[in-house]
Amino acid sequence: MYMYRGGGYNLPAAKGKRRVFVQTETGSVLGLELDGSDNAHTVKRRLQLALNIPTLQTSLSCGDMILKNDLSTVRNHSPLLLTRNCLHRSSSSPCLSPTPSPKDDEESDKRGPIEVIGCANHFPGTKQLVKEIVEAMMNGIDPVPIRSGLGGAYFFRGCTGENIAIIKPTDEEPFAPNNPKGFVGKALGQPGLKRSVRVGETGFREVAAYLLDYDGFANVPLTALVKVTHSIFNVNNDGVSGNNHQQKEQISKIASFQKFIPHDCDASDHGTSNFPVAAVHRIGILDIRILNTDRHGGNLLVRKLGHVERFDQVELVPIDHGLCLPETLEDPYFEWIHWPQASIAFSEDELEYIANLDPFHDSDMLRLELPMIREACLRILILCTTFLKAAATFGLCLAEIGEMMSRDFQGRADEPSELELICIEARSVLPVRVMEDLTAKEDDEFQFDFECDDHEQDAARNSSRCLEDKPAAKNKHHSKINGLNGANTLFSLEERADEGQDEDAIAKGPFSYGVGNQGVKVGAGNPPHTSSGIRNLNDQIPGDSSYVTLADITEEEWPAFLDSFQKLLYPAFLNHKAERMGQGPRQRLGTSCKF
Repeated sequence: MYMYRGGGYNLPAAKGKRRVFVQTETGSVLGLELDGSDNAHTVKRRLQLALNIPTLQTSLSCGDMILKNDLSTVRNHSPLLLTRNCLHRSSSSPCLSPTPSPKDDEESDKRGPIEVIGCANHFPGTKQLVKEIVEAMMNGIDPVPIRSGLGGAYFFRGCTGENIAIIKPTDEEPFAPNNPKGFVGKALGQPGLKRSVRVGETGFREVAAYLLDYDGFANVPLTALVKVTHSIFNVNNDGVSGNNHQQKEQISKIASFQKFIPHDCDASDHGTSNFPVAAVHRIGILDIRILNTDRHGGNLLVRKLGHVERFDQVELVPIDHGLCLPETLEDPYFEWIHWPQASIAFSEDELEYIANLDPFHDSDMLRLELPMIREACLRILILCTTFLKAAATFGLCLAEIGEMMSRDFQGRADEPSELELICIEARSVLPVRVMEDLTAKEDDEFQFDFECDDHEQDAARNSSRCLEDKPAAKNKHHSKINGLNGANTLFSLEERADEGQDEDAIAKGPFSYGVGNQGVKVGAGNPPHTSSGIRNLNDQIPGDSSYVTLADITEEEWPAFLDSFQKLLYPAFLNHKAERMGQGPRQRLGTSCKF
């Protein structure tokens, strides 16, 4: 039986001295010690003294929680975000930009260059890796920037110069204020590369994937959240990137810290025929649980275990989980769907692992270890794990489960997946209030449209479409839902294209970046540039569309929704089997960001 790391998880009340990490929208980070007398005002005052930044008209938040004044609910090692209170700020204008402090203030953080955020007991081996890196830096062995990829990432090395860890600062992600590749334009906390994953929050998801990979079942490398200080990190001024080489001051950032795994290539450079069935199944099980929206060959490392000259046996190592656990039920991207291993039935060992999964235990664990994680993401985890457990019990294979979760793309229009249709039907039995709220929240789909400027909101409204505008598709959707239980349910589905994207960009299709940050794989093609030299991802990345939002279901309605959802699963599985009878594998034409 597989055991959970760390035993039981009871959410403790925050009290006594605690250490928190406060980050501004532009990436500046300060570690602070809190005691019982501290409140939001005193924290802001200390930030102003230490970082010399304006803190008037600002708010402190931790995930979904806005900290009005009392900080008693803030747990030890919580990352907090300081944001400006402005309903229509420009997403292209950095705010809360720090200027160098003229003095070594008493609030300056005196901790070491790398500090693990969270309980070190859940990240075995991290202390030793940190010790090796610090010793190497003292001997003049500095980290090396990774040139590939859309975001900032760095190889941190050991005393002999070998790569031993990869660090990705949260404020250097695509669209983030300090992105070194020119992909800038948004503040931390705004919609990101995928609209349902906010800028600056992919690092939390990397850690969540590791914590959820109990006993190393899927072989996710050791991953932790850290506060790291070094002069190599990038800081942009006025939207201009790459000027860090002119400044040598030490910069503190919050980042994901992942153990580097030596490997021979990635799955995109290697045929899939001799991949172990168990390895594909285990990675697929993890991807389904966390609704991975970006599983492609570039983020599956391949390690040769057999004969030196041939790949007799290989080991697969999944990396780059920053686009998992979205805030809404998005279309996933599972490259393994068409691999022959995915069509083989689960083994008894795998079925036992799936049966022992407890999504409610998992969500409690993540609330404790990653207090900044949002409730909408945890609901996605519960929903997808529940779906996996029921599908495995029914007898579906990995490929069939992945197909039911994936949308069937036809030309430029995509239709809801079978999983989304089940959720829509489950929502229809909730009180009328919920359905009315759905139509009333056209401008508040993710509860952060207020963080976008007027132009972005107008673009989002103009690109919102109802399936009522697509009669053929609407009829097909109604017939599928009616096939679940015979009910004639009326509903409205909305989809929203990503901000700033026009019809021409959608027609061009995805841009293949081909990024795997554990390796150094240069993506295909050249990223687009604007006349100002700042790259525009919106012109190339397909817009997200969401048919199912779970965040607006109340706490009281959530159990009723889950109960209805589970009752609809068995007829949905029967319907899927009947439809797929005698048919070959469905062509998967979805897109991957390869981020």
